[in-house]
Amino acid sequence: MSDSAIRVLIAAENASTRFGGEAIIPHHYFRLLRARGVDAHLIVHARTRDELAQTFNADHDHLHFVEDQLLQKLFFRVGKLLPHRVSEATFGLANQLLTQRAQRTIIRRLSTPTTVVHQPIPVSPRFPSLLYDLGAPVVIGPLNGGMEYPPAFRDAESGLSQFLIAVGRSFTDTVTAVFPGKRKAAVVLVANERTREALPSHLTGRVLDLPENAVDTTQWQSSVAPVQNRTRFVFIGRLVDWKALDIVIEALRDVPSATLDIIGDGPMLPAWQALVQTLGLAPRIRFLGWRSQSQCAESLAESCALVLPSIYECGGAVVLEAMAMRRPVIATAWGGPTDYLDETCGILVEPTSRAALVFGFATAMQQLIEAPALCAQLGEAGRKKLERDFDWNRKIDHILKIYESCFH
Repeated sequence: MSDSAIRVLIAAENASTRFGGEAIIPHHYFRLLRARGVDAHLIVHARTRDELAQTFNADHDHLHFVEDQLLQKLFFRVGKLLPHRVSEATFGLANQLLTQRAQRTIIRRLSTPTTVVHQPIPVSPRFPSLLYDLGAPVVIGPLNGGMEYPPAFRDAESGLSQFLIAVGRSFTDTVTAVFPGKRKAAVVLVANERTREALPSHLTGRVLDLPENAVDTTQWQSSVAPVQNRTRFVFIGRLVDWKALDIVIEALRDVPSATLDIIGDGPMLPAWQALVQTLGLAPRIRFLGWRSQSQCAESLAESCALVLPSIYECGGAVVLEAMAMRRPVIATAWGGPTDYLDETCGILVEPTSRAALVFGFATAMQQLIEAPALCAQLGEAGRKKLERDFDWNRKIDHILKIYESCFH
């Protein structure tokens, strides 16, 4: 069967380059599949309608939206009052189930005998799926999860938050048993062994390996020009507690020549701005807010390296974006960054304690400032590793073969 003969229905909560996080994944699948002439359709919540209609104006008849429901609006407002992980495991889950219920109707309307349904997000292996018994094979993933905090940071959440998360996970396990989308899927894709071990039991389909994140190397081009500012570092990501940006802020005290650009927004912004003021680091740290991908690429090109002190990072697409721009990465040796980085292209700091992380990031930043040749060497190795293992176009080659295999 040729690629053009397959109809792909991509079902996701959101598809956006502006939302951050996993929302960009279905956006990439749709964009690149349509570029190859595949009959791909995107089925998402209407909150991304304006962005998608503008970006994919020529493909407007391939975009399908689930309108906001009153109950979803209520769940969203209540969820904003809770810590991120608690909200995600409770009201966030409920909202996504409501979207998936509506998506089932759209999928049945669009299905043909050669249809494959692909649900790339949510990437958590614990989240249930309502996409089953649709008369078409379902591909789910790549999933990426099974995360816990490093042992030295298990007290990062309050006792109440830990209790609510445990309740949310129990609810998730129950819902997964009631709505067995993952168990009935033709293919479940996993990003790593940690995620494979976190899958629900009794899956009837195949479980295959495929990286969650990738970079379109045709969009993320970089030159081999020298770094414009050898003392500038950059952080890119949502400003949420588990990103642990305070680690790098404190580390900057011990690297007097270093400066830091912080790109992103989120609930921790006021607290981290206050910390910068308290430590007297305001002249050396800039909070730049949200930036487009092209602006992020420019910031990476102008910087010495990316810093990612996150202690709960399942994926970390920004790591790959830095590698695409030939910039080394200093990251916590935990979770997603360890799937992408090794000693040839980055510096991983073991999270044995909070003090050890602060010291490790400070040491790594000073090392890169003092050794521009090492910085260039790590950056070049990162670009080569990216092109070999994490290129979006190669990933599309793989996913098309997986779609086709669903009919054999």
